[in-house]
Amino acid sequence: MDLTAKNTKTKQALVTGAAGFIGFHLCKRLIREGYEVIGIDNVNDYYDINLKTARLKQIEGGQNFSFIKMDIADREAMTQLFSNKGFDIVVHLAAQAGVRYSIKNPYAYIDSNIVGFMNILEGCRHSKVKHLVFASSSSVYGANTKMPFSVHHNVDHPVSLYAATKKANELMAHTYSSLYNLPCTGIRFFTVYGPWGRPDMAYFMFTKAILEGKPIDVFNYGKMKRDFTYIDDIVDGIARVIAKIPEPNPHWDSNNPDSATSYAPYKLYNIGNNNPVELIRFIEILEDCLGKKADKKLLPMQLGDVPATYADIDDLSRDVGFKPITSIEEGIKTFVEWYKRYYGNNK
Repeated sequence: MDLTAKNTKTKQALVTGAAGFIGFHLCKRLIREGYEVIGIDNVNDYYDINLKTARLKQIEGGQNFSFIKMDIADREAMTQLFSNKGFDIVVHLAAQAGVRYSIKNPYAYIDSNIVGFMNILEGCRHSKVKHLVFASSSSVYGANTKMPFSVHHNVDHPVSLYAATKKANELMAHTYSSLYNLPCTGIRFFTVYGPWGRPDMAYFMFTKAILEGKPIDVFNYGKMKRDFTYIDDIVDGIARVIAKIPEPNPHWDSNNPDSATSYAPYKLYNIGNNNPVELIRFIEILEDCLGKKADKKLLPMQLGDVPATYADIDDLSRDVGFKPITSIEEGIKTFVEWYKRYYGNNK
């Protein structure tokens, strides 16, 4: 899918969180599509900095990519960045991630996810960015139990501060879309996995522990269900969304408001596999790929977690032709192969 316009100057894209899991993969995709990509990241120590720098090494030094170490919460630096660059699109992926960590360190979420996002919106507004695509999360569905989760459902009952900040981002983006005619698309990511993933994610920690012969903590006794979505499918979906600049919905009804669309150029999408897998099944596939059995420590559900996620992706499929194609067996196999190569663990 070619995102570049024909016979025009090279388009500039800003990707925040470029050293992160999804950001790194997206930068590679946009470079291949012919974009000039500016990546920013504060490269914090929430997880292994070596993994973040190793990701960046895969794309730094190449054509059409430059990296700036920067904190999105730094108002002055962000103002200068937008003043100096003429971004056509901004893909905002930088955030303080993690549901459980938000219970221990809430202020990190306000600084990054609220203050940082405010700086992004102001930069996009003043520099007349053509399309802001920003990361939301399946965690916004919180206490909802109606499955599959739809962007047309009410999401006013978050169960973690992380989820609350993502919901706040959606509301902030809509405000700027309404006030300043800024085209904004929010993407609610469901559990993303694959090579170069985040070490704080369960599947990553499970792999490390199983290879080291250590027990793994399996919450909700393995009955948690997640809509595991492979990274390549996620990036394909983002690329398609970038090319689909939202327009006002002429059928939007203020007497029966739909939160996924608006009278403003604003849209929300779920991006997931549309096929939830029970955690215990995920572990079984992981064991098969590793050739080792896990020592499972079955535990009740943790505070802030939800028992299941399941994405309704009908809107995304209809509007941009998104269709996840990677099976859970294929995705885990590819991840395990990468993990062993990267960490040199071929036991």
